[in-house]
Amino acid sequence: MPPLDSVGVLDVVHGFGRGGRVGVKLLVGLVWLLSWLPFRAISALGWVLGSLISALPTSRRHIGEVNLRLCLPELSEAQRRRLLRRHFVAMVQMLLEYGYGWFASRERLKRLVRIQGLEHLQALEGRNVILMMPHFTGLDLAGLRVSLETPLVSIYSVQKDPWLDAFFRARRLRFGTGIIFSRQQGTRPTLRALKDGYRLYYLPDQDFGHRDSVFVPFFGVPAATIGGLSRMAAVTQAAVLPCYPRREADGYTLVIEPAMDNFPSNDIVADATRMNAVIEAQARRQLHQYFWLHKRFKSRPPGETDFYARP
Repeated sequence: MPPLDSVGVLDVVHGFGRGGRVGVKLLVGLVWLLSWLPFRAISALGWVLGSLISALPTSRRHIGEVNLRLCLPELSEAQRRRLLRRHFVAMVQMLLEYGYGWFASRERLKRLVRIQGLEHLQALEGRNVILMMPHFTGLDLAGLRVSLETPLVSIYSVQKDPWLDAFFRARRLRFGTGIIFSRQQGTRPTLRALKDGYRLYYLPDQDFGHRDSVFVPFFGVPAATIGGLSRMAAVTQAAVLPCYPRREADGYTLVIEPAMDNFPSNDIVADATRMNAVIEAQARRQLHQYFWLHKRFKSRPPGETDFYARP
């Protein structure tokens, strides 16, 4: 299962964590209760809570406003406000849905998450494969679902609370359909697993700083973009399949696209540019479900100012 390191999830967990271990366990208990609700009930509750939260003057809201202004200047301010409100709703719905990933049965997960384009993955039997998954609100459920079709390896962020970290690991691995490595372990264990037949579920679209990054356009804005995708694909001779989850009225559809042709190339900048173009095209199909609350443009080329600094 993919890493549960979405900013929204950790904000909530850390908030409960301030109350100590009891607070974290109460949160887990609440998530378990929510896992019994039908998908449409979660959707309705998410609409109410997300609409309320979107009106609060939080730092996350400020980040979202900056990102949408940079990436979608063609929209009016009123249109961007509506889009950001819909995004908060999608984020809250995602949080409320974590119980499905932690506690739902295999059969229920298969009903909740359909797969479109599974044949593209199946056609690569015997090949090394990287599933390129950008940060959409359904990425965790989608990762768990596809792990029921093929063994996955993914990378996760270690939690400071040992109990919480052990719980997250257990929930991710509960079906025995994959393995996970922490970011602190580096990429070597992941590459070995990829060569051993695991498919890598890889999230490449966040700002990890200047190290190992190049500045290439994302929605027309220079963005620090890591070259890990093309480097790992080159080392393992893996096919790269872009994919993304689409939230619908009665569940999700995980869309798996055909393998990228002539990828990677010998030009890491060209590869990063192409990757960002693919992710942008996916995001434009469902703008409210892409993750706008991360400081995607925090790292800047020399001489540029901080986009997120408040006046």
